Amino acid sequence: MKNTVQGSLITTFRCNAKCNMCNIWQHQTHQQDELDHAYYEKLPAGLRINITGGEPTLRKDIDDIFGILYPKASLLELSTNGYNTETIVALAKKYPKILIRVSLEGLPALNDAKRGTRNGFDHALRTIFELKKTKCRNIGFSVVISPDNYKDLLYLYDLSVALDVELGNSVVHNSWYFHKNDNRIISEEALLEHELFVKALLTSKRRGWKNRIKDYGRAFFNRSIHRRLRGDESDYRPPCGALSDFFFIDPSGNVSPCNGSEDEWIIGNIKEQTFDEIMKSDEAHEAAEKVKSCKRNCTFVVTERHDMLRRPWIPIKWVIRNKIRIAQGKPICWD
Repeated sequence: MKNTVQGSLITTFRCNAKCNMCNIWQHQTHQQDELDHAYYEKLPAGLRINITGGEPTLRKDIDDIFGILYPKASLLELSTNGYNTETIVALAKKYPKILIRVSLEGLPALNDAKRGTRNGFDHALRTIFELKKTKCRNIGFSVVISPDNYKDLLYLYDLSVALDVELGNSVVHNSWYFHKNDNRIISEEALLEHELFVKALLTSKRRGWKNRIKDYGRAFFNRSIHRRLRGDESDYRPPCGALSDFFFIDPSGNVSPCNGSEDEWIIGNIKEQTFDEIMKSDEAHEAAEKVKSCKRNCTFVVTERHDMLRRPWIPIKWVIRNKIRIAQGKPICWD
């Protein structure tokens, strides 16, 4: 299976939410200081590209960004809170082969409390309903597992199954990107709820075998999340692919390996250098060594996805073993 490098483009730090697990909204960029869309022309073709923020649909030139990247990306993603429905739907209609994930952190009351929005759940749900009317098919929700929303995981999964849309998930982290150092989950109850969520993924009732296989893959990714939540040493994770498998570009044009480090490891700036110059720079080599020796206990899906493609027999064996265990009434084996 082909391994495709992912570039995550943090188009803005402006945000119309005030999430309690992310403080980007306290460190917002000014519109005039954000990278002009024309610089994205410098990116090579064939990348998997995630357009993120902040809230990327606050960019007035978001259509120009998609116009540049849609023809050259192997897959173009939009991560959004779903508040600006008209803008999101217009992008889906114009660029129907994009992937869209709308953030939800729980059912209505909890979602809006966590994200600091008014009627945020309503906006997200309305956006999904409107997207389902378009030719864009790769749509769904995403959730960040945190200390106060793990009880809603199953409900969000059931909602996604009922609507026949995807549900991606991650878990809280601390880093320069999130401006947080107090995100953590220490709860036996959270572990129990998370195991129920993974069991639901492993016994997927989705329509179509491709959708069920996606759930099985997400279950395997959540294996790493579960082991992180219970405090395992970090050797359960696959080797980090930051800089070789994925990279980030911030709103000022700075290129860095990842968004999980304590400080931003800047290796160059796309405004001042070519992409090739940045990736072959001394700064890039130094950052690659930092990645090798990094001890941060990150669990990001982009690392897991690449490892699953390289060593597919590992998730396949784990999924089969645990489907058998569930059928026998046994708990999931996380090792």
